[in-house]
Amino acid sequence: MSGDLSKQDLYEGVKTLIETDAVHVHLTQQKLFTLFSVGFQYLLFESTRNPGAYIIRVEDGYLAEKLAKKSKDPSTRKFLQSLMIPRKFKYEKSFFYLDYFHFGSWNMTSEIPREKIKAALIVKNTSSKPMMEIDLDPEADTAVMDTIKNGDYLRMLMEFVPRTITIAFEETFEGTTPVTFPFIKKEKEKTVSGVTINSDIEWDD
Repeated sequence: MSGDLSKQDLYEGVKTLIETDAVHVHLTQQKLFTLFSVGFQYLLFESTRNPGAYIIRVEDGYLAEKLAKKSKDPSTRKFLQSLMIPRKFKYEKSFFYLDYFHFGSWNMTSEIPREKIKAALIVKNTSSKPMMEIDLDPEADTAVMDTIKNGDYLRMLMEFVPRTITIAFEETFEGTTPVTFPFIKKEKEKTVSGVTINSDIEWDD
């Protein structure tokens, strides 16, 4: 696929995460699909040397579909496509679980014995659209939005997961350590015919 990460850049990205001492990492750069490939390949590597349960928590199903199509390496795309429907997938001696920011999707991950969970990858979209994608009981809507607004989709994982990697642009999360990769160049603000394009455009598209 045109625009895929080189094997060297992918290797260097995963190596950076391996060598980072921080328990809770925040990947702050704007290249959403690039960062997801690096973060996922790190989880895949860890799962082979430290078997257990690995959680991938993305904002919603819409974002998960985009990641499955547009991540920047073929093995990440193929793995996520296999994970999308069952939301649970065995890889060698480990299990990967997929859920979303709304707590109504946490049924499988909430049942995992906490001592078996080794790491989690959390991914927030770069756009500002509402973080909702399923029909819930209207009476539950306020609680769901509070879960999202308060950052519980991350905070609750940080309380018991040994390692979290969060991908979110122009966000801050208490207790996380920012990490950047030199092969991702900082985007300059783009202007077309005198109109400044909003920063929430996903330039990896």
